[in-house]
Amino acid sequence: MNQKENLRIFSGTANPELARKVCQHIGVPLGRAVIQPFPDGETHVRVEDDVRGRDCFVIQPTCTPVNHNLMELLIFIDCLHRASARRITAVLPYFGYARQDRKSEGRTPISGKLAANLLTTARADRILTIDLHAEQMQGFFDIPVDHLTAVPVITKYFKNLDVPNRVLVSPDLGNVKTANVYATRLGGELAIIDKRRKSGSEAESVRIIGDVRGKDVFMFDDMITTAGTICSAVRLLKKNGANSVRVAATHGVFAPPAYERLSQTPIDEIVVTDTVPLSEEGRKLKNLTVLNVASILGEAIERIHNNQSVSEIFKREI
Repeated sequence: MNQKENLRIFSGTANPELARKVCQHIGVPLGRAVIQPFPDGETHVRVEDDVRGRDCFVIQPTCTPVNHNLMELLIFIDCLHRASARRITAVLPYFGYARQDRKSEGRTPISGKLAANLLTTARADRILTIDLHAEQMQGFFDIPVDHLTAVPVITKYFKNLDVPNRVLVSPDLGNVKTANVYATRLGGELAIIDKRRKSGSEAESVRIIGDVRGKDVFMFDDMITTAGTICSAVRLLKKNGANSVRVAATHGVFAPPAYERLSQTPIDEIVVTDTVPLSEEGRKLKNLTVLNVASILGEAIERIHNNQSVSEIFKREI
């Protein structure tokens, strides 16, 4: 049995198109499985490939509907475990509970830790994910976590744009580290926006630390959900004389009222990856560019399968 014959890649129902692209990149067929609901709404999974003694990967972002997709992943993992898979890696291109990583006020849960415990209890052996909202989430797991980033894919796209007078902007203080990574790779000055959050879906950008007048802005974030932070930042940048504003994020969640906000904000281009499938809100956006992360996931899966270093991926562009 050669190495690839010992590899099985499956997909849940959350993002099968990405799973197919990953399999095309590696050169293996997508694993066969039937996922269907019982009449009362329970999820049933039946794997139709032999997985005994094999290295199995399940690709399933926990995007909308978050709880359904998480439960489906847990059931899939249990199914593979009971079918005697040698190793099971849960591939979560987008981990939906990563924002709930601490108690922000009294009498609230740390749901990110709970989700990590559930995946471990379901007997996943390893986690593979991209751009967690909070990097400390890796410590919530009692199993190995390979934390990938879409920076190489997004950087490659922006390098091909003819924008010499650029400035790299962090939409808030928490994203300065990410913005600095892009500034190092792309070159250009760095600016920071001072943001005040009013609620879970509304934020206000107060002032800019740095100069954007007459500049072409590249702004980076890990996700766009309701677009409150992004739109507030773009309006402030334009008010302070920015020539153009391009926004990039790994995860294009686009939950309501994202479309209304983004369509009414003067953004030149919105760039996201396909870690989650486009929602109806996202498909309406005419200035949207979607980049594929199958190359990053595919190479990481091959390296894990062959017991090679995953960090080597990020020492070069993909």
